[in-house]
This record gives sequence, C-alpha cells and structure tokens, in this order.
Amino acid sequence: MQKFANKLIDETSPYLLQHAHNPVNWYPWGEEALNLAKKEDKPILISIGYSACHWCHVMERESFENEETAKIMNNHFINIKIDREERPDLDHIYMDAVQAIAGSGGWPLNVFLTPDMKPFFGGTYFPPKRAFNRSSWQEVLLGVYQAFRERRYEIEEQAENLTTHLLESNSFGINIPDADVLFRKEKTNEAFQNIMKSADKEWGGFGKAPKFPQSIVIQFLLRYHHVTKNTEALDQALLSIDKMINGGIYDQVGGGFARYSTDTEWLVPHFEKMLYDNALLISLISEAYQLTKNERYRQVIKETIEFIKRELMHQNNGFYSALDADSEGVEGKFYVWDYEEVKEILNKEGKIFCNYFDITDKGNWETKNILWRKKNKENFCKENSLDENKLNQIIQNGKELLLKKRSERIRPKLDDKILLGWNALMNTALSKAFAATGVDEYKQLAIDNMKFLLKNFSEEDSSVFFHTWKNGTFKFSAFLDDYAYLIQSLIQLQEITGDTKYLKRAKELTKYVIDNFKDGETNYFFYTNKNQMDIIVRKKEIYDGAQPSGNAIMAENLYKLSLYFDIPDWKERAANLVSSLGNAIVRYPASFGAWNCLFLEMTVGSYEIAIVGAGSANILEEFLQRYIPHKVVMTSIGGSSDFPLLADKRSGVGDSIYLCRNYTCQKPVSTILQLLALLGAK
Repeated sequence: MQKFANKLIDETSPYLLQHAHNPVNWYPWGEEALNLAKKEDKPILISIGYSACHWCHVMERESFENEETAKIMNNHFINIKIDREERPDLDHIYMDAVQAIAGSGGWPLNVFLTPDMKPFFGGTYFPPKRAFNRSSWQEVLLGVYQAFRERRYEIEEQAENLTTHLLESNSFGINIPDADVLFRKEKTNEAFQNIMKSADKEWGGFGKAPKFPQSIVIQFLLRYHHVTKNTEALDQALLSIDKMINGGIYDQVGGGFARYSTDTEWLVPHFEKMLYDNALLISLISEAYQLTKNERYRQVIKETIEFIKRELMHQNNGFYSALDADSEGVEGKFYVWDYEEVKEILNKEGKIFCNYFDITDKGNWETKNILWRKKNKENFCKENSLDENKLNQIIQNGKELLLKKRSERIRPKLDDKILLGWNALMNTALSKAFAATGVDEYKQLAIDNMKFLLKNFSEEDSSVFFHTWKNGTFKFSAFLDDYAYLIQSLIQLQEITGDTKYLKRAKELTKYVIDNFKDGETNYFFYTNKNQMDIIVRKKEIYDGAQPSGNAIMAENLYKLSLYFDIPDWKERAANLVSSLGNAIVRYPASFGAWNCLFLEMTVGSYEIAIVGAGSANILEEFLQRYIPHKVVMTSIGGSSDFPLLADKRSGVGDSIYLCRNYTCQKPVSTILQLLALLGAK
C-alpha cells in the first residue's frame, strides 16, 4: 500500500483544497518542496490551474485521483500544485515557457522544472490514455523521468535556453520614446481601423469562436466615437454589447456573465463566472448607458450587481473570486433547462416565455436549453400580438420563478478567496455604475468595499499590501496589477464622492509602486516587488489578457494623478510608457486596449473640472451621468489649497463650475447645461 503525503490540507485556496485528498504527494509552492527537489535531485512537476477550470477537474478525475498514476508521480517527481489566481507571477513565467515549447498554452498547465526551478518541458491537458495525437499522462511522466536520468545534459541545456528566452522576451522598453510621432490623431484613427479588421459585424465582438468579451477594446470604441463622432465605432461597440447581453454568455435568469462564449453567436458559454469579467463588463456597460440611456443597459447593470451581491459577496463587503462551470460533475448543469420543466413552472405564461428565450423541446444545446434573446422584443410582440408591457411582465415573472427553482439545485462550487486586484476592479465598476445611474446603493457598496480592502489587505496605514485574503488572513505580497487596480479604484472613488482622502492614498501607493516595482533600465514596472525572491525571472507584463495590463493602468494612474496634484514628472512618465511601445499599440490594438484608451485621452487632452459650492454634491451627481470620459473632476464646498484644481476657487452667491485645461480655467458657470455648452464649443 502506497503511503501518501499530500501537503495541501492546510492551504486556503479552494483549488488547492480540491486536490488535498489526491493520492499524489502534492506540495504547495514554497521552500519545503523546492529544497526537497535539490536534496533528492529530482525534477519538479508543477501543475497550475484554478478552481473554476473545467479541464483542471477533468484531469484531476482521470489522472491525479488514479493511484497507479500517482505512484509514478510520487516516485519520480516533487509535485507542486499552484493556484494561478494566488500566484499569477508563477503562472506568467511558466505559461510563457510552455508557449515557447508547444506554441500554445492554457489550463491545466503542467510544467517540468529542473531542481533549480528552470523549465524544460510542459504542456496543458494530457489524457489518461493516448488520444488525438496526444501522449497519455503516464507516457509523459515516464518519458520525462527517463530523459532526466539518461540525458541530463540535454535537459539542463534546454532549461538554460528556455530561461534565456524568458529573460530576452522581457527586455522590451529600452527604445527611445518619440511622443511627437505617436501622439497624433491620425494614429488613433489607425488603431481604430486595425480594430475593425477583426470585428464581427453580424454578431459583435472580434474574431471567431471562442469569443471573449474584450471589454476594454469595446470601451476604446465608445471613447473613440465620443471624440470623433465616428458612427462605425459606436455601431460596433453597441452591437457587441447587445449581442452579449442577449446571448447565453449572459445569465438571463440570474444576471452576471460567464467567462467566454464557445461559439460565434454568444449562445453557449463556458459556464464559469469570474468576478473580474463581471467587473469589467459593468464598467463598460455603465459607459454605454451614460452615452445612450438605453434602459436595457441599466437593467443589466442592476441584475449583474445583484448577482454579485447574492452569490459572490462576503459578509464584510469583500467579493469572492469565481463560481465553477460544473455542478454535479457536469458543465453548465446548474444553468440549463428542459422545455417541459419551464412550462410546468410558468404555467400559462410558459409558452410565450419559451418562445422568447428560444426554449424548445429539442433544446438548443445538447438536448438542453440555454436562455437567450434571439428575437428583437418589438418584432416578437408584433408576431405574437402582444403588448410590450405585458411581455416585460411575463419575462420578469418568469425569471423570478426560474431563479427560485434554480436555487433548489446543487450549486456550482464557490472560489471563496478574496483577491485585492479583482476587488479593486469591482470597486471601479461600482463607482462607474453609480456615476451612470445615480443609484446610491452602488456608491455605498464601493465605499464599504474600499474600507474592507484598506483594512484587511494591509497593516494599518502601510503601503505594503497583500494579494489574497481569506478567513482573516492575508497571503502573498501584492503584485503590480493589485496596486494598479487599487490606485485606479481610489481615483474613481474620489470622483464620485468628492472625498480627497482617496486621492491622497492613491498618491502614496503610486510612490510605493515607483520605488518597489520600477525597472531601473526602463520606465516600465515589474510584475513583482523587488523583495520577492522565489522566482527565476522578474517579468514585465504589457499586454492585456483577460484583465487590463498593470503597466497600462499604472500609466493611466500616473497621468490622472499628475493632473490632480500637478506633478509634471508623472505625466511625462505616463507619456514615455505609452510612446516607448511605439507603433505596437496601434498595429495590434486588440492586445493593447487599455494602452489605446490612455493613448486616445493623452492625444486629445483631458478636461479638468472643479465644482465648488454648497450644492456641489448634487451638481456632481447630475454631471457624472453624462458621458464625458476624458476628465478629472473635483468637488468642494469652498475650494482647497491642497489641490491645484481647487486652489483659489470660491463659489459666489451660488455654485460655481469651472472648466479648465492645464489649470487655466474659463469663466465659471452655474449649471450643468451651461457646462455642456462649453464642452460642446471645444
């Protein structure tokens, strides 16, 4: 009988705990495992995934729960399990290595390292038996072990070559920036044209299946339209939003978005729900609502925030990370419906409801039904001789009944760790939702969540933050993305509250990031703190992935804070960060959405708006509901000498609204309509 020594039982990550009873002798990443690999001169196997990952569960069931397979792993390797959401730094490094080896990546990510942590071979999912030109997992294990023992020199050489590749691919940013060449309106037009080359003009989004939301690219299209009045940009942005919110990627019953669509039409999602996707989409749809006042957008904002409060919210106002795609071992089982089941629940209104949401006896996905809004509501009402108000009532009643019935099902597993960066993205989303809708609940939730983050992710009044929190304990030093998104959310929170303490905290944290993350040779920031020693490469990340680039958001933060505090050096740093990338952000805008949003704003300039007087809070709320994306705004009852934008500004008899550029202000006006007239004249 094999003796198991699985070391994951004391971890807090739900993903690691899922593997805590495997017969594999799993270790968490840390000194114990790394030292043991050196002591026993064994190769390291790291397996990286996350709790909502469908194929991670599949490989666990097929291989990691198999005692024969576990015996091979235990005898020949030091086995380390990593939650990519707890340690994104390690995931970035070893994902790059696997992409260099195999040409593609994904999760589960299985990578073999030398005892000194250098990668030499890896891949993603491996089946239990040879299939589809893929070696079985046991074949891979035995082949790697044999090569490590018999061809050690080749293994070491491959590891050195891969590590050198990782270092070289990290050496960007040393070009001399040329802002005069880049910051021109023709370049923003070029970025737009390159985005449209991959635009799906029938179903929205970009490219073919699988389709990801790409919220930030769509955000750029909205802002580009705002600047240029280009209708093609607006049409593609709104088409993309409309097709997503009417598709199966959006949970028509309970609100909230799945991670991506497996098809072109947005019907069949990969059913996992991630906090960050929903945060980014709320931010996007809030901007779309400001611009269009489309009530469907307001409804989706409301439903998605309700979903997050209901299913992803900690009692102390933090937000959990994700919901699994699977329940009862079946992907999507929690979310799909049988035709007869829906008709029975809804009774006489069932037929109309089913017709509207494409629920049929045959099903629209593997004999089951995913709800989606296939038909235009107005046309559907005409075809069925229905009043639109009556249809809205049928839809609302039906959704409430189905949500109640669904709550009786076995739920997907919850990833209940709370991540700083993802919470900060959600905080920004709540600020944007309040700005767009004026719903006070969203502002209060943003304030309460920020209190939770500042209290629980850092020692009191410290700039040293941590990445993850659970059960009263924080772990792992915060990464660049954590700081970047947190600073961004503090800036947004000041904008909607007028409370300057958030700006002051943002400034403190920005100084900390510069001191602890900046690359000495370039203006860019490393992903990890200078004091972190358990990695083979300090990577710099510039591309948008599922979340915006931390470097891009830091550049935006530097730019915004330079305007709030009049720090020319920070504005110059931001310009250098953008221009050092040269034409890459223009040529490949789908990978540089966050950079292009900043690039556009820095090219056309930002409005500086100060609202002063006893009624400034009410004026601010009215102002925020307008779509004015390129701005900084401050409010004060009587001005303030602490901030250049508020200095020497006093309200007269009533309230005063100042429109400024470079702290040079026009004559103050007293109403939002007068301000909008000034903006229209620019």
